Amino acid sequence: MNDVKKLNQIYEGKAKKVFATSSPDYFIVEYKDDATAFNGLKHGTITGKGIINNKMSNAMFALLESKGVKTHFVEQLSDRETLVRAVKIVPLEIIIRNVAAGSFSKRYGVEEGRELKCPTLEFSLKDDALNDPLINDSHIIALGVATEQELAQIREMAYKVNEVLKEFFAGIGVKLIDFKIEAGRLPDGEIILADEISPDTCRFWDAKTNEKLDKDRFRRDMGGVEEAYQEIFSRINKK
Repeated sequence: MNDVKKLNQIYEGKAKKVFATSSPDYFIVEYKDDATAFNGLKHGTITGKGIINNKMSNAMFALLESKGVKTHFVEQLSDRETLVRAVKIVPLEIIIRNVAAGSFSKRYGVEEGRELKCPTLEFSLKDDALNDPLINDSHIIALGVATEQELAQIREMAYKVNEVLKEFFAGIGVKLIDFKIEAGRLPDGEIILADEISPDTCRFWDAKTNEKLDKDRFRRDMGGVEEAYQEIFSRINKK
């Protein structure tokens, strides 16, 4: 879409910048190498992360689109920039867990790596000042964060994303432990998948060794962070 021009920056988050364009229907997202953890308490840089996350997210969005999940992805513009549909983000972190890890393990006293009897779905309110607290359906509806109908759509979308991604990553020797996605509203109110799908937002473990191939290597000072991002990206490219 060569007729869409990049204009002023309208938002900068921990991992991305968002720019307005000459069309009200589209934004441009630029991925950064900045890395944060623990709600911004830990800062660093993962060299090349922005390029990997951009390209990987776009590949995952294209896969999901082919399986009937509508996303904000339109067109990759460069190594770090992508044209997306203009959406208003629903202020929820939508978390699916297949295996106990991270905060889930700490919260419920469950050892990391335990296979859950079914995928779990959690919602967190996107609010850094409140440390993104867990929130239930009743609270979401009562506070006007989303309607009951929108929540039903989000749930259906989240489980579908899990189904598609689990199968895909199993095919490249990777366990999809858990992931966070976000939903956006189009101007007509339709709910679609937005944000990104990357080692920043997913936990990936090697299916044979359980080696971590995601941002946990940064969170836990495990080393080999850039190598882990490159490894998961290389496997996707070989698929």
